[in-house]
Amino acid sequence: MKFLQGPVDEAAKRLLGSLIHGNGVTIRLTETEAYAGLGEDEASHAHRGVTKRNGIMFGPPGFLYVYFTYGMHWCANVVCGPEGSASAVLLRAGEVVDGLDLARSRRAGHKDRDLARGPARLAQALGLDAAANGANLLDAHSPVRLSLEPASTAVLSGPRIGIRKEVARPWRFWLAGEPTVSATRTAR
Repeated sequence: MKFLQGPVDEAAKRLLGSLIHGNGVTIRLTETEAYAGLGEDEASHAHRGVTKRNGIMFGPPGFLYVYFTYGMHWCANVVCGPEGSASAVLLRAGEVVDGLDLARSRRAGHKDRDLARGPARLAQALGLDAAANGANLLDAHSPVRLSLEPASTAVLSGPRIGIRKEVARPWRFWLAGEPTVSATRTAR
């Protein structure tokens, strides 16, 4: 649990290289994006307070926050920081390391590199939807689990993407040289 406590940007870096297991597929995280909580980060779903949608973000850490976006995609976040802080790390991209055939069937017609390249693709490859919201990622019996592993390559950072507010904040993190990382790779 300590792995997920502390500032959300530090937790986002620490999650790189970790494994997320869900519904027969395992993905090694290669890209994350940090979102601070209440009053700290206008791009965060929790910026204005607790709602039915974002309640899970307020803790405790180690739970999955899954939301529907653009009326068509699911995205997944790991709740971080101390309980009540409402910070979370968006799982932006990863490499399918187990359950490749199942991930291919969920993402038919895509190259292996692209199976979990982007937050909606990652959620689809793992078979995540509203039913996964609130899953305890640290519970061995949970349908979605997180195995915390340290990154073995350099971590780069740059501005977050796909948002309108606080875009310049350098809270998108990725593993250097990974082909599964989103196409926008401006490093700071």
